[in-house]
Amino acid sequence: LFGVRALLVKLSSPGPVLFRQPRVGKGGRIFTCLKFRTMYQDAEQRLQELLQHNPAVRQEWEQFARITDDPRVTPIGRFLRRFSLDELPQLFNVLKGEMALVGPRPYLVSEMPKVGDYLKTIVRVRPGLSGLWQVSGRADLPFRERIILDEFYIRNWSLWLDFSILMRTVKAVLTGRGAY
Repeated sequence: LFGVRALLVKLSSPGPVLFRQPRVGKGGRIFTCLKFRTMYQDAEQRLQELLQHNPAVRQEWEQFARITDDPRVTPIGRFLRRFSLDELPQLFNVLKGEMALVGPRPYLVSEMPKVGDYLKTIVRVRPGLSGLWQVSGRADLPFRERIILDEFYIRNWSLWLDFSILMRTVKAVLTGRGAY
């Protein structure tokens, strides 16, 4: 399955198969989060141009940290994202002990100022491949609500909550609801 997805990514656009990005892990340590690449190589340049010339898109980006119908995403990338297949390489992060199956989102280093005081709680545990915010609305939730759900998860952790989130993850992935 990894090989087929890797081939599709490689054939869809020039560039590496895997996207590597620094993320904040347990204890505030930075680790390299792996994903299948879903965007074009010049995605950052495209984003800056889009934000500069389109106030509505800029507002959406500032509120959700996502863009509906993002022009930076490749056609195969849209499919991978819809069903969260782009995140499968994070299983290697789980095996390395950098992530857990369930936990708070692995936040970008650049997002730390927006996370604010919640950071102290969020970095107490390993980030998760799935989490409460992912099964509670995914990309439809504003950034602030995601942080609140991550903190709620940590403060109310139980084995039952993890099991519930894993079951809800299956449903969210199969339906593609809330994915961009």
